[in-house]
Amino acid sequence: MADIKFEIEKELGSISESSKGWTKELNLISWNEKEAKYDLRDWAPEHEKMGKGVTLSVDELKQLKELLNNIDL
Repeated sequence: MADIKFEIEKELGSISESSKGWTKELNLISWNEKEAKYDLRDWAPEHEKMGKGVTLSVDELKQLKELLNNIDL
């Protein structure tokens, strides 16, 4: 399997932390030297490992924000 290159351009925030120290984070990440996208996934401490996640364009993030604003919690 080919190596995946990534660069976290901006750490936007952490949503939660597991008992093992992994954090669920929203970041702006460039994958394989492409334009950065918004990314929500679990990260090990120091970002040495990552879990599965969701990567969103600006338009997709805006749509998600609109959906979340309309949820009655």
